[in-house]
Amino acid sequence: MRIRATVAAVSGALALSALAVPAAQADSGVGDTTITKVVVDGDNRLNVGVSSPKTIKVSVTARDDSGIRGADEFTLTGPDYGYFSTSRPTCTATGSTTSTCTASFLVDPKVDYLTNASAGTWYVDAMVDAEDGDFIWKEKAGSFMFQRASQLTVNASPEPVKKGKPITVTGKLSRADWESLKYRGYTGQSVKLQFRKKGSSTYTTLKTVKSNATGDLRTTVTAGQDGYFRYSFAGTTTTAAVSAAGDYVDVR
Repeated sequence: MRIRATVAAVSGALALSALAVPAAQADSGVGDTTITKVVVDGDNRLNVGVSSPKTIKVSVTARDDSGIRGADEFTLTGPDYGYFSTSRPTCTATGSTTSTCTASFLVDPKVDYLTNASAGTWYVDAMVDAEDGDFIWKEKAGSFMFQRASQLTVNASPEPVKKGKPITVTGKLSRADWESLKYRGYTGQSVKLQFRKKGSSTYTTLKTVKSNATGDLRTTVTAGQDGYFRYSFAGTTTTAAVSAAGDYVDVR
C-alpha cells in the first residue's frame, strides 16, 4: 500500500506531510550481506503526470556468500511523502551468491496528495535476507529522481516558405502541477531549438530560447532547406526532459 495519511484524520499540509513519511531508521545488518545495485523504473528517473496511475518496478541486487533468501517490503521516501511496495519483493538468483529482488509500486497523482515540493531526489529503503541468517537493512540503498512530467509543443510557420525568408518557431513548455492536477507553463527555462534536414535522422541545435512568464517560446530563423524543427528541453532535478515532435517545413 502507499504511505499516505487518511484525509479525514488530518487537516492541513503540515499535518499530512508529517504523517506521510515513516520515521527514519538507522542502517543495520548482520554478517556479509551487501546491496550492490538499485534501479528504479529502468533509469532511476520517475516522471509523474496529473491523471494516469503509473506502476513502476524497483530492483535491488544483493550479495552474500551463502546466497540470498529473500527481501522484505521496499519503501520509497521523498521530502514529504513515501510509498510501500504493492507486494513483497520477488528474488531471482543471478549466481550462487547474488540475487536481484524486484517489487512494484503504484503511483497515482489523483489520490496520492502529492505536492509540487515532493519532486526531487528520492530514496529506496530495502531489507534483504541471506540464506545463512545474515541480513542488511539500508535506509538509503539507492537514489532516484522523482520528477514532474513535462510537455513541449512546436509550430514552425509559414509553410511552405521561400528560401532565405524568415521562419517563426513558436512552442510552449509546461509541466505537471500535482496540486491542481493540471499542466502549467514552466517559466524561465532554457530550451534548445533544433533542426533535422529532410532525409537525416540527426537533429542539430540552432540556438537556445528562454521560456517566458507563461512557458511560451518564440524565435525566428532563416529558411534554408526542407526539414523538421523541434524544441528540446534537457530537464531539471524536479522536471523531466522532453522533446517536441518535429514540425516539417517545405522550403521552396
